Formats: sequence, C-alpha cells, structure tokens
Amino acid sequence: MHLAKLLDSQGHDRVGRVLGEEIEVLDLSDSPHRCLASLLAADEVASLLRDLPVAERMPVADVRLLPPIDAQEVWAAGVTYKRSQTARMEESEAAASCYDRVYESPRPELFFKASPHRVRGHGDALRIRTDASWNVPEPELTLVLSPSLKIVGYTVGNDMSSRDIEGDNPLYLPQAKCYDQCCGLGPWITLPNSMPEHDAIEIGLKIVRGEQVVFEGQTSVSQMARSFEDLVSWLGRDNSFPDGAFLLTGTGIVPDSSFTLVPRDRVDITVNGIGTLSNPIVQG
Repeated sequence: MHLAKLLDSQGHDRVGRVLGEEIEVLDLSDSPHRCLASLLAADEVASLLRDLPVAERMPVADVRLLPPIDAQEVWAAGVTYKRSQTARMEESEAAASCYDRVYESPRPELFFKASPHRVRGHGDALRIRTDASWNVPEPELTLVLSPSLKIVGYTVGNDMSSRDIEGDNPLYLPQAKCYDQCCGLGPWITLPNSMPEHDAIEIGLKIVRGEQVVFEGQTSVSQMARSFEDLVSWLGRDNSFPDGAFLLTGTGIVPDSSFTLVPRDRVDITVNGIGTLSNPIVQG
C-alpha cells in the first residue's frame, strides 16, 4: 500500500491511499489520527488504513502531490555504500582518510539533513547553492520512522549535495547538505508489507538536460555495508523524535568528478516497490 499527502479538489492538505492510477482521499473526520504523521505512529498502520472511509477518488495524474512529511525531522547516513566511500575520498586529500575510517568504523556517519520547510515533493524544484560549483543529486532509499523509531514505511529521497564545499573541508558538511530546497522526498510512502525483500530493492538515477539523458546509474540495497536496523539504532542513541523521522540511507550512485547539475536539469530517482521521484533543478 502507498500512502500519499496531497491537495484535494478544494485545495486542502489530505492523506490518500494510492491504488494503481487512482488515489482514494481518506476521510479522517471521525478518526483520532488527523494527519499523515499521526497515522504512521499508530499501531497496525496497514489495517488502520484499510478500514478508513474514502472521501473522494481522484486520478493520480490530476493530483498535486505534496512531500509526504508533516513535522518530522529528516536525517541522513553517509558512506554506507563502497562507491560512496570512494567518491567522498575523491573530493579531497583532506577528506580521504576521514571517510575511509567512517566506512570501517562501527559508528556510522549520521547528520541532520532538513527540517520540513526545506523538503520538496514530486514535481517540485530542488535547489543548487549559489556559492557552490560542484553539485550532485544523491539517490537514496529513505526509511520512514515512527516516534518509537520503528520502520513504518519507505520513500524515495534525494540528498542534494555541494561536493566542492564538503571537499574543501569535511567540517563544512552542514553547509553542503542543509539549505533551502535541499531535500526531495516522495512521491509517496510505501508500507513495509508492499516492499520487495531488502536485497531486491533497486535504485536508479537519471538526469535529463533538455531532451538528453546526461547521466544514468543504478545500484541495489544489497550493496550497502550497513543494515537499516543498525543505522536506526545509532540514530536513536541519546536522541528522541516525538514526531517521527525520515532517514536517508546513503547513496551508491555518484556521478564522476566532471559532472555537476545545472539549472533546468531534471532528476528522476526510481526505487522498485515505491515509484519515481522527479524534480527540476533551480539555482538562486
């Protein structure tokens, strides 16, 4: 089952079940759960969603999808794939030994990625920094976590990154990662019972410039060096998430050093079991 956040025909934020080419907008008027985050924090989410009444049905193609987030924090993990380790070490000599040690260490790299107002959904524009010259998307399977840090769903994430800023000094990571329109999430959330087995989850990236595909790559969750459960357990150490959280799990697809995003590029990230998150790129 897919769970979406959308604007209904009256322009109000609503939650809907995605069924093929149609979205069933849920009637939450008599439910104790009035928003997406509350539904995701409930016990037995799938059975709860199946029992909720439907207010209206709309074709997916006619719906304005919103990023599937309410008040949750967005965090991210780094250097979880071998290719990601190699790419980070290519950014600069100063970063090389640092990222190599992270890859081998029991403690993962975890960092705050975005507050909800910095997140954009399917079809919305993501931004490249005006003070950066080497900008890339990072396609990532994203865990949807309840306040108790239970994995209650999955979505597609784009962890936009300014590699020249991070490469100049690893201490600049927050500036390379966290800024307005720095994170894409969507198009919706897929519940765990509708996902493939972890090792069968494939992630694809396509970057389109004009009518031409200028970069394309694929990877698999089977190439991750860390488990979802391990990442979540570290995220929860001495930390609480009263509204739940999103955790981007790292990337195994990194364009080479000669590539950078430019305005009007379109980034498409596809994860089997979920769908495609598509975002145009802007700057300034």
